Amino acid sequence: MIEFSQQALIGLMSHLFFIAVTWWALQALNFDKFIRSGRVVQARVLYILLTIAIAHLASSFFLEYFFWSKELPSLF
Repeated sequence: MIEFSQQALIGLMSHLFFIAVTWWALQALNFDKFIRSGRVVQARVLYILLTIAIAHLASSFFLEYFFWSKELPSLF
């Protein structure tokens, strides 16, 4: 039960970390050229959803890699 709680905490922290990193990285892009006038709210929602999607992919990759690497000693 404790190990499951630790994995949940690691997963939550990883996702939050990658959301912050992705948000920071997307700040380098200039999306103003792609936004129609009067659609600022929709553009912000799209920006947030894009951040969450990329962060989820990155976090899931690193979490799987981390948990798989913990299982390697049982192979030998």
